[in-house]
Order: sequence, then C-alpha cells, then structure tokens
Amino acid sequence: MAPPAADTDQQANRGHKSTKAGRGGREKKKEKREARAGSQKERHNPRAFSVSNIVRTQRNVQRNLDRAQKKEYVPQSDRRAARVEEGPPPLVAVVGPPGVGKSTLIRSLVKMYTNHNLTNPVGPITVRTSKTRRITLMECPNTPTAMLDAAKVADLVLLCVDAKFGFEMESFEFLNMMQTHGFPKVMGVFTHLDQFRTMKNLRKTKKLLKHRFWTEIYDGAKMFYFGGVVNGKYLKHEVKQLTLLLGRVKYRPLVWRNTHPYVVVDRHEDITHPSKIEEDEKCERSVAFYGYVRGTNLKGGTKVHLIGVGDYGMAEVGALPDPCPVFDKEKEGQTLNKKDTKLYAPLSNVGAVSFDKDAVYIDIGRANYTKKEHLDLPRTENDEKEEGDESSSSSEDEYDADAPAGLLKSLQDVQEGVDQKMKYSSLKLFKGSKAVKAGANGDEEEGLGQVVAKKQRRPMQDVHELADSFRRRYEEGNALDEDESDSDSESHSDSDSEEGDSDGDVSLDGEGRDSHNNDGSESDSESDESGSDSDEKSSDEEEEKRAWKTNIAQEAAMNYLRREKSFANLQQLVYGTPGGVDSKVVSEEDAGNASGNDSDDENDSDSDEEFFKLRDKSKKSSASSDAAGSGGQARLEDIQLGENDSSRKMPDGHSGMAYDMNAWLEEGQGCLIESIRDKFVTGNWGGGEDDDEEQFDDFEDLEAGERYGPNGEVIEDSDDEAPAGMTDAELREFNARKKASKKSEFDEEYDESKKGNVGKAGDEQAESEYVEALKREKEARLKRNKEEFGIDGEASRLRYEGFRQGIYCRIRIDGIPSEFVESFDPTMPLVIGGLTPQETERGLIRCRFKKHRWHKKILKCNDPLVFSVGWRRFQSITVFSTEDQNGRYRYLKYTPEHMHCQATFYGPQVPPNTGILAIQRLTGNIPGFRISATGVVLELDASSKVVKKLKLVGTPTKIFKNTAFISGMFNSDLEVSRFEGASIRTVSGLRGQVKKSIRDGQPGSFRATFEDKILLSDIVFCRTWVPVEIKKYYNPVTSLLCKSGAEGWRAMKPKAQLHVETETPIEVNPDSIYKPIERKERTFNKLHVPKSIEAALPYSSKHKDERKRKKKSYASKRAVVMEADEKKKYTFVQAVNTIRNEKRAKRKEKNAERRLAKSKEQAKQEEKLEASRKARKRAKHRADGKIEAAQERKRLRGS
Repeated sequence: MAPPAADTDQQANRGHKSTKAGRGGREKKKEKREARAGSQKERHNPRAFSVSNIVRTQRNVQRNLDRAQKKEYVPQSDRRAARVEEGPPPLVAVVGPPGVGKSTLIRSLVKMYTNHNLTNPVGPITVRTSKTRRITLMECPNTPTAMLDAAKVADLVLLCVDAKFGFEMESFEFLNMMQTHGFPKVMGVFTHLDQFRTMKNLRKTKKLLKHRFWTEIYDGAKMFYFGGVVNGKYLKHEVKQLTLLLGRVKYRPLVWRNTHPYVVVDRHEDITHPSKIEEDEKCERSVAFYGYVRGTNLKGGTKVHLIGVGDYGMAEVGALPDPCPVFDKEKEGQTLNKKDTKLYAPLSNVGAVSFDKDAVYIDIGRANYTKKEHLDLPRTENDEKEEGDESSSSSEDEYDADAPAGLLKSLQDVQEGVDQKMKYSSLKLFKGSKAVKAGANGDEEEGLGQVVAKKQRRPMQDVHELADSFRRRYEEGNALDEDESDSDSESHSDSDSEEGDSDGDVSLDGEGRDSHNNDGSESDSESDESGSDSDEKSSDEEEEKRAWKTNIAQEAAMNYLRREKSFANLQQLVYGTPGGVDSKVVSEEDAGNASGNDSDDENDSDSDEEFFKLRDKSKKSSASSDAAGSGGQARLEDIQLGENDSSRKMPDGHSGMAYDMNAWLEEGQGCLIESIRDKFVTGNWGGGEDDDEEQFDDFEDLEAGERYGPNGEVIEDSDDEAPAGMTDAELREFNARKKASKKSEFDEEYDESKKGNVGKAGDEQAESEYVEALKREKEARLKRNKEEFGIDGEASRLRYEGFRQGIYCRIRIDGIPSEFVESFDPTMPLVIGGLTPQETERGLIRCRFKKHRWHKKILKCNDPLVFSVGWRRFQSITVFSTEDQNGRYRYLKYTPEHMHCQATFYGPQVPPNTGILAIQRLTGNIPGFRISATGVVLELDASSKVVKKLKLVGTPTKIFKNTAFISGMFNSDLEVSRFEGASIRTVSGLRGQVKKSIRDGQPGSFRATFEDKILLSDIVFCRTWVPVEIKKYYNPVTSLLCKSGAEGWRAMKPKAQLHVETETPIEVNPDSIYKPIERKERTFNKLHVPKSIEAALPYSSKHKDERKRKKKSYASKRAVVMEADEKKKYTFVQAVNTIRNEKRAKRKEKNAERRLAKSKEQAKQEEKLEASRKARKRAKHRADGKIEAAQERKRLRGS
C-alpha cells in the first residue's frame, strides 16, 4: 500500500503492488531472511561487465581518441579584453555584390535589436544586442579598396549571396582577401529564395551552394536562408535565427590585430579654424576622428596610418564617454527602454543629430516650449498687480538668450529670414554695454568703444591684489575651517533659506572679516513661520538676491584658494611638490601636532591603514604665525622641511628667509639635530616604550599569514566576521567580497596545481584544463591591474598603458589634405591603423609569391602591382627570382605556372609572416579575376641578392695546341684583368680558363688554355652573374582623396596597357628575333692509309673499297639467248600480267564512280545537318548573349 500522506494538502498517489507470490516473491523473501541472518553473499560476476565485441570496442576507443585529438589546439596569444562588455563591439561586415540584399539585412537586424526603422544604413552602426554585448554593423561597398579595408578589420563577415543567381566573382575575391589578412569568422546568407518556383529546384540549389561554400570556408560553416521581403525587411523568424547565433559566436584572435591598435572611425569633424579656410580653401586641415579603440593599447606618441590618405602623427588623443554603453550593474537608474541607448549610427541620420558633408544638423522638433501667456495657471493678487509691468516689459525678459532653453525658445519665435534680420541686427560686446547696430557709422562705433572701455575697464592688478590679500588672510589663520567654508559657500551659492546649525553658519562682511551668525536658525524659522504674507516674501527674496551679490569677489577668491588646497594629486602625495615647502605629505606625528585638540584629526592619525595625510595649510600657517608672534625661537614642529635638498636657495618669506637656521645650531636635549639622530644607522634604534607605541603599528608576516601587534601579540584575523552596525546592503556586499576572495584563492591554487601536472603521465584531465587555467590567470592579472590603478587613477593608467581597447576616443590629426574633407564618402570604411616604429621605415621586402590560379595572365617582371600589406595599400615594381640549390637567387622574367617564386619590391617594412595580396589593376571594367597573386613576407633587407645570368661570347683567332688567343669577349685590358682566372667553355664542351691579356690584336684579347685543342669554328663563352637593381618606386593608393575613389587615383600603367590604350605597335628589336639557323655541310677528306701500314694489317682490317671502273664489266656486256621453252613461258607470264593490269584498271574506275555517288549523297545530308546545327548554335548564342547582357546591366548598376 501507499504510505500515508504527511500533509492533507499533498496529493497521495497509489504505489506499485509488491510481489507476494510466485518465484519473485519467494526470491525476495529468501533475500530478506539472509539479510536478517547476515548470511547473504555478494555476487561478483566479472563477465557481466566485460566487452562483448573486442574489435568494435577498440574502434570506438580509437575514434574517441581521434576526436579528442582534433579538438586540441595550440592556444594563441589573445590580447582582447577578458570580459565582453569591456572590449569594443565586434565589427560585423556585410559583404556581397550589388543587389543581393545587404542594406535589407542591416535594416532587419537593427529592427530586431532596437525596434528602430533605419531608412538609410550608412557607415558603422553600433547596436546593443543584450545587456553585455554590442555589435557594429557595416556595409561593404563593391570596390576592391573597400573590400580590402573590411577584410582587415572585420571580426565576423556575413557573406550575402543571391541564391537565384549563384556565387559571383566578387565573393571569391573577398574570400581570398580574408585568407591573406587573417581570415575571420564567415557565415553565409543566401537571399532571393522566394524566386524558386518548385521545391525540387530549391533543394537542389541549396545543396550545390552548401557544398561550394563549404569548399571555400570549411565543412560545417554556418549558412542562413532568407526568403521573401515584407515592408523592406526579411521575415522575422529568419532574422531571429541569425541574431541568436550572433549572440553566441566566438571570435578568433588574429596575429596582426593582436599586435597593432586600430580605430574604425564612426564619424569625423573638420575643426580647422574658419579664418584659415577663408584665406586658403586648399589649406591643410585639422580633423577629429571618433571611434572605439580596437586591437592593442593606443598610446599618444604612436604614428598612425589613415588608410587611403597616408601616415600621420596624432596631435591629440582623448577618451570620451561611450555613446552606446552596455548595462552596468554598479550604476543605478539605467534602463533599456530607450531606442537611442541601444543604437548609435551617426552617419545614418539616427536621432536628433545628423551629419552632412559640410554641416551638422540638430533636430529640435520634439522640444517644444510653451510660452508663459499660453499657460492656464491660477492667478493671484500679486500677479494681477504686476500684470501691467509685465506687459510693458519686452519678451526678452521671459528667458535668458544665452541659456540652451532660451536658444530653443528663440528659435521657435523665428518668423523672418536671416537676410531681413541682418538689416536691423545688433551685437553686444559686453554684458550691460550698448549694442552695436548694423547701420551704425564709424564715429558712433568709436564713441561706443570708449563708453564700453570706461564701463568695463578694470586693471588686472586690482584682481591680483584682491586675491593676494585673501591669500594672506587665509594663510594667517583668519579664514574658517574647510568644512565650515564649504557649508557657507553652498548656502550663499544656493540662496540658502533652509535651516542650518548655529555653529556652522558663517558669512563674510564687506571688509572680508569673519562674522559668526549664531541666531541664523531662529531667524530662518521666524521667516518661515511668517511666510504667509506675499509682500514679506517678495521683500525677503529681494534681500536674498542682493545678499548673494555682496562680497562676490571675496567669495570667488576664497573658493579659488579652497579648491587649490583641496586638490590632491597622487604623484604629489607620494613624491611631494617640487618646492618642498608646500608638500602635502606629512607624517602622523606632524599631523597630530598640527591638529592641536581636534578630535577628528586625532582619530584619523590613529588609523592603521593610512600612511600619508594631507597637510592642512590653514592650521600650518596659523601655527607658524603664532610662533612668530610670540617672539621666541621657532618650535621643532614649525620648521617645514621638504623632500628636496634643504641647501637649495628658497625665496624669502615673511620673516626674511624660508628656513630658520638657528634651530640647526641649537644644542642640548630636544634640539633638532638630536631629534633626527636616531633616524640614521649610527643612532639608537631601541627607544623607549612610549616611542615604540607611537612609532610602530601592527605588522603582518606575509609568509605565515599572521598579524602581530606593537608589543608582539598575535592578532586574530577578524575578516570573517562582519563589523557591527552594518545595514543589509552593506552586509551582502561584505559577504560577496569575502566569497569572491576565497574563490580567487582556490582558483589560483587549482591553476598552479594543474600547471604542475601537465607533464605528468596519466593526468589527462590536467591537459584539457590547462587552457582554462591560463584564461583564469589572465583575468586575475587584469583584475590586479585595475585594482592597482583604481578609479581615481584612470588618467595615470591611460598615460602609462595607453588607451585600452573598448575606450571610445577622439583623435585629432593635423595636416590632412583638404581633398579628404571635400571628397568624403560615408559609405566607404574609414580606418586608422597604428604603426610600430619599424613600419614607418621603407626598404626592400622579399616575399614568397605565387600567381593566383584564377588569374588569366602570367605576371611579368618590372611591371607595377598594387600591394596590400598590413594597413597600407601602395603600388610598387616587383622583381621575380627563384632560389637555386647553391642559395643563389636567380632572376626570372615571368612568374612560373603553379609554383611559388621569390618576389622583391620596395615599400614600407612589415614583420615577417605578414600576408601580401597583389592586384594588377584597381580600376576599369575587368571581366576576370582581379586578384593577381598572394604571398607572405620572408625577410627585410636594405640591398638585393637577385642576380641575372650574362654570357660573354668570344671567338678564337690563333690556336696553339691547348692554348688559344680569344677576342671579342672583352673591350679593354682592364676588363681582362678583372676576369683573370675565370672559367670559360666552348660549345663543344671543352673547359678552359682566362689567363693574361695580349698586346697584339683587338683590344680586350686574351690568352686562354683549354683541356684539348679547339677549332677555329668553336665559340667560346664566359658565364657570369650580375646583380639586378630593384627600382625604388612607392606610390600609395590615396583613394579617399579623390571624389571618384580609386578611379581618380593616378597609378603607373604597365607597358602593355599603354600600347593598347594608345594603339602603339610593339617595338621590335631585330636582335631579339629568332632566325633560322643555316649550317653548311662539312666535307671530310678521305682517310689515307699508307700502303706499308695497310700491307702489315690483317685482311679483315684492310681497306676493301673498289675503285670506280671506266669501262663496263664482262657480265654487263654479254647477251642472253633464250630457248624455245623459255620463250613460251616468258610470253605466258606477260599475258597473265596484262590481264591482271586490265582488271585492276576496271576495278579502280568502278570504285571512283562509287565514291563520287557516295560523296554526293553525303553532301546532301551534310547540308541538312548544317542547317540544323546553325539553328542550334544561333539559339545558344542568343541565350548566352542575354545572360551576358544581364550580367553587364547588373555590373553597371553596382558601379
């Protein structure tokens, strides 16, 4: 039965019936009896858990090991922020040919994330995707320069493809650009799926596109399919799938971006002074660029490269508030219900500010201020009395024109044009002065200037005297304490009518002396009680208005001195001020002596955690004045000593000198010298008990972790217990800190143990957790850095570390050409890349180079190519070479097919292993693949090692056995002396050596020795290697300085292109033409063997050639006479041959007639087939022409 319910509210379910009878019941009863008796035996069946199939189990184990091995990788150095919210928003580039739906995709994503309808997505668009994540969307135009820039800075690429049309050449070009510059994450977006009529064609196309996309990227690359468009956006559920993956994607750290800072510019402003532009419109501009810092830290002295413009130095760098911040838990009052907090698109005219090429427009349509006379407010008697006065006053009294609200109110009242208002406009140079009217004469202006000068003239010496007088009074001790002065300034600045403490309300009279108002609280309470009468209220208000204006100069001087005193600089706190006298760092004893009987200062000095304290200037100065007024000698604590050398000459003070030197000349107990004697090594360090109590505090043994008091007692750690009197919020925060500290200690110990066990055998889990340990160590290091600098040390952190990634900064660059501002295109990406000191220099770059297999033509040496290396795009001249087995770099005229070669060109230096991409032409309608070659940098050098083969040819003039005189190879005896000892060869293969020059014969003739005797017909040549000079040509691609982009940039053209454009025939060098080789047949004399030698030779070796006979032989001259039988046989054979020849002729004639008839029939059939073949060819050419015309129209629309 089911157990009874413990609670009446809980549902009681019926349990399963237990087996009572049968075999199961008997077995259970037996087990229970054995368990009660303790005789139950444990079963151990080893075969129950054994392997049933050994081969299958072995394969599974091996498969699991292979999968685990594939997942292992070498961790790359990642300098990005550990927390996503601290780093910059990842840049998502939307790339594709024109007409595939890039703008529609961005509008759909912005609508999904921010619920904002973006009409024209232009430039970087930063959106907040969650509380801790942001992304920056950017559409990439279909130009080579824009695609190169996007490939260098994109963290994620959405490759848009028209599924109905298929992959286009631009998509493959961009993939090759990404492979060269780091290859970030790529996801495919296939659009126009609604144009397929049948599902069969749709499935087939998806399969083909998937396999082609996976071939270019990797197997398993993410792909998204978008169908129809509703209201200019894709379907919501399709976009939702893409947004879910964008929130979970992880980005790869790329080597170039890990070592270089860069900024993707959101917007820029021309801050050049207008007067310079009026003087010269083409003057160099000062431009401020705004954007997030990405990559590594950006330091102030770093040189940068503005892609498409040139190299510049940053004139100014400053941090700005984040325009699209993520949600911060520490800040209260943050909400996510506003559209403008989720979206930042300055170039897309989003929000109240829009940027044009030459202006910035502010939309104030939503800000509407209602005038006072239009408000339905309750009227009082005072309002009725003052109605006449208000009606007589002008409308300008309703608001302050200088205030922002007044400016907006004045803009709402505009009813006339600017040109009409300029006729009767006026200008006030000073507040309270007479306005200068537009139609005023020169005399009136001069008189006006004199009046204004009289009213506004006030010598600067009066201001300095006023400030000096208050400074002296403040230092002499007549001023108030800091807290009282703060409360007093607040009460005056706010026209205080609240209740205050009787001891704290202090005011200054007209002479600048102190006056304590002890009855302030009573007067305030009486004024509040008698506030029912409106007349008394108005009189009190007028008195308060006049009161805050009185002594305003004294208040300003006091506030200035107070702010100067309260300013605390960390560097001055540690190292002191340069002068030494005004140092704000004092010891606890000095602070205690200067404080007197102040209880607050005594409590602060007793604190164990404070090492330094700000010196109170007012108390210090008052103490010094008391000592000087007493007429005695200066006390020990009154003498101020700075951190710098005390022998330095100081300006004289009130007493005639900065330091009282009499104190150093005193002797006896308690003098100045005796007080510092124990501070040195020769002094007595074991003072009395009282001194120990004052000088020493608690200290901690860092190794043992124990704390000790001043007398050596052990102090127990009370950090685990919360202090008394804490609120619930403080208690939760205390517990959270304690928990976080314990967790960090455990993580550190765990990481260290895992790092130590990586090399040990059998600890497989430690190897898999090593990467996680490194990540936690990096987070802890970043956290320590942040805690070390603190919130107040952000300025010093930026000074030492630079601007970290994720900081929104403003960069001012001077000297930018005016064409950049005039020809700015917001659709083009604008990137500022940081340069290392090495990359600012230029030199020769040798790289491994390979012509792209899709490029139609081979590349010729010394033809200009456009390179994309690092941040730069430039044009240079390349020299190709190959490395021989002996290490020689041999010159090549053309790039080899399907092979790598060496390429050397002149340009800015970059680190080795940097990717290189070469394009032959950036502009023009190029039908084929535009990327010419790819490569990687191998080394940098100031000189070239490429050599070219050169053959020097000569002919022999005289031959003496193994020696010969050679001429025609050199031009002078000096050249011969340079090549003495060089190896030479003949065409037949005989080797020789150059010896000495000879005086006779042609200049440059020399004597040479060979292995054997050569002939006069032999050609002698010398094989030499000459270095090839690399042309130092560097032409940066300044596409952003031209209105038409790269089309307006002027580049060097190759010779072949110039021949085609100018229709100039190719120059033919007669020596370069291959001519047919004509060789005369050589006639050799007969071998003459003497008869004496021939007679001694055996018969087989003797000469057996018969001589030509003058007369015929006997066999040829004799006649043959046939007999009768032979004649019959001969006649019969002739008859048979005649019959055979006749039959052969008839057969041949019949075959010719048959072939003629067959050829006629074949001709008729061929005519019919040719007609049908022409029809099919005509239809095929018509279809191909339509496809080419459609592609051309699409290309023209895109360009």
